[in-house]
Amino acid sequence: MIHKLADVQSIKIGLDTKVWQFSVILEGAVIGSNCNICAHSLIENDVFLGNNVTIKSGVYLWDGIHIEDNVFVGPCVTFANDKYPRSKQYPETFPKTIIKKGASIGANATILPSIVIGENAMIGAGSVVTKDVPNNAVVVGNPAKIIRYIE
Repeated sequence: MIHKLADVQSIKIGLDTKVWQFSVILEGAVIGSNCNICAHSLIENDVFLGNNVTIKSGVYLWDGIHIEDNVFVGPCVTFANDKYPRSKQYPETFPKTIIKKGASIGANATILPSIVIGENAMIGAGSVVTKDVPNNAVVVGNPAKIIRYIE
């Protein structure tokens, strides 16, 4: 299901994926099956989403973002893909940010470039992730710190 008010240029979208109004998906994006791309989101060209991924409203996925299966990205999560941004100056390639399967990212979290968030990790709402997060870790705060592990 692709809402008539969405701008979807990619043909690489899996079965049963829903794309809601005012979402923009560029031509090179690859999106798996049974995903839910909520309203007011943007997905650039060099972006990969696995199966069963939820992208809530207000999320922009810039070039270099790779999200594996069964990941939840909460509302207004911010991803950065350039450590030293300048207007009209672009890196030759964007660093890869990888969100491993089963991870959850709470609302309004900020994920800096070149980060790997481990399998089943949980990022607390509003956290600022400045370094890799291990598998099954729960992190909160600014900068995000591990508070426990999920069994």
